[in-house]
Amino acid sequence: MRRNLLRERLNAGKPTVGTHILSAWPTLIELIGHSKQYDYVEFTAEYAPFTMHDLDNLGRAFEVSGLGGMIKIEQTQYTHQAMRAVGSGFQSVLFADIRTVDDAKVAVDAVRAETTMARGVRGRGRLGVGMRRDVGTVRQGGTPAYVDALNEIVIAIMVEKKSCVDDLDRILSVPGIDMVQFGPSDFAMSIGKTGQHGHPDVLAAETKTIQTALKKGLHPRVELRDPADAGRYIEMGVKHFCIGWDVRILADWWDTKGAEMRKLLRAKPKKAVAKQAPTRVKGKPGGRSSGRAMVRGNYT
Repeated sequence: MRRNLLRERLNAGKPTVGTHILSAWPTLIELIGHSKQYDYVEFTAEYAPFTMHDLDNLGRAFEVSGLGGMIKIEQTQYTHQAMRAVGSGFQSVLFADIRTVDDAKVAVDAVRAETTMARGVRGRGRLGVGMRRDVGTVRQGGTPAYVDALNEIVIAIMVEKKSCVDDLDRILSVPGIDMVQFGPSDFAMSIGKTGQHGHPDVLAAETKTIQTALKKGLHPRVELRDPADAGRYIEMGVKHFCIGWDVRILADWWDTKGAEMRKLLRAKPKKAVAKQAPTRVKGKPGGRSSGRAMVRGNYT
């Protein structure tokens, strides 16, 4: 079975850096891998169109690029998308819209084997034997190594609803959860403060989420548009960050560079300064030129 690189870094207590893509084009994974700056890539499937074939191709790209793969999925797709993503080669799943203890349990169950060998969730796992990419299709399905690999899947959850924050201690006590991420936009909406990411109630919920996760030995993760904003989180003890989205990077570039180009086109062009033709060198006696030959005013 393939090594779970993200799991290894978490177990070793090392920091991690990821980035997001919404495009299912595998070449983006390869470009990210070439940078040598990232530990994993999150495919934010919650917002993106994709097919089952796309998941397989992304799984191949992770292997080629030496990166871990995470998929973010919405609540109505927990079991189906988690199963298919893991089977394609994703080794981490981020579950959105967690509201209750039962939601957290369903998320954990979605990626564990239905066996008493599953650590922390004895007998509750949902995954059986499959013939998918993660087991070489027919080579390692149903083996102890397969169960071990499912136990190693990194499970991350979004804390982004008021009911989740209100019952946070019990939710983060569900065995099997590894990473925890606060979602300020959804949380602000859930408390009637839509768009107010800096509202004191939103900031207090974020602090509570990070502190509770650390207290329970879990790994808080923060999403950032720019690494310049990481300072206060690092001071709080956060070591895991996911920076940038392909669509945001493109939108920012198109906005700024397009405006620059339009500005250049609106500016009045400067008048070109006429160049004086070079002086012709008179020839020496006998008709031979004392200088270099002249052709249309330019030296040859």
